[in-house]
Amino acid sequence: MRGERARGPSAALDMALRRRPALALLLLLRGCLLGAVNLKSSNRNPVVQEFESVELSCIITDSQTSDPRIEWKKIQDAQTTYVYFDNKIQGDLAGRAELLGKTSLKIWNVTRTDSALYRCEVVARDDRKEIDEIVIELTVQVKPVSPMCRVPRAVPAGKAATLTCQEGEGSPRPRYSWYRDDVPLPTDSRANPRFRNSSFLFDAETGTLVFSAVHKEDSGRYYCIASNDAGSARCEEQEMEVYDLNIGGIIGGVLVVLAVLALITVGICCAYRRGYFINNKQDGDSYKSPGRPDGVNYIRTDEEGDFRHKSSFVI
Repeated sequence: MRGERARGPSAALDMALRRRPALALLLLLRGCLLGAVNLKSSNRNPVVQEFESVELSCIITDSQTSDPRIEWKKIQDAQTTYVYFDNKIQGDLAGRAELLGKTSLKIWNVTRTDSALYRCEVVARDDRKEIDEIVIELTVQVKPVSPMCRVPRAVPAGKAATLTCQEGEGSPRPRYSWYRDDVPLPTDSRANPRFRNSSFLFDAETGTLVFSAVHKEDSGRYYCIASNDAGSARCEEQEMEVYDLNIGGIIGGVLVVLAVLALITVGICCAYRRGYFINNKQDGDSYKSPGRPDGVNYIRTDEEGDFRHKSSFVI
């Protein structure tokens, strides 16, 4: 009877575990995890703007080791470098980062180059499971700077025109929006009745605004805004004028130029015929024969063939 009583609690526990398998599994996991180091983070995907500070959270939830070894590593462009090793900050974070609490990492004055994966590693020698790690992805947002805008100054009506807007500093990559006289333009003029007299397409990803054929109503002052989650920036206003192409005036001007050229040509021909461009200054008084090779100069007289020596012969 006493033996049955002694075996009673054990048998009752065994019976309870058989009836409640979930409780048995929980007790088994508790026994396995006892003495194992485990980590968690309050934020595995922190997002911060450039030049602000950020905390990379790494918290030890379970460990039997009083002084575990802590390491932080940075993973960027398929390369892994130390951030915290041998109880000190390493690399480009030296002087602007520190270990916060026991395992978390705080960075001041973050820059765009700090965007990367950061791995917190803990080694607890006194635990059954000695090593645990957690990866945190840091995103640093950069506000756009003033974009570079190109707007044609004057375009003839009916011709195509392209306006461009580009910005290369913002992160994440900014989106663009175009304005005319402070009115935002849709991505497609056909989608808004207000712009039914226009014919343009606008790509918010590239910042390109293309008019297939401009109209007088498209004249105005244009500017572009680049924006992302960190902020926005705009370029200076630039005016685009759409003018009518005077075909009759152009034809008339061409005819006038041709007429003037024809008159100039006729005048030159008449001048040549009348001898205005012929040199007639040579006469008998001023004519001088070239020097003779025999060293004697001859002077002509009034009668043809008569001459006299100016100097004697040299023999």
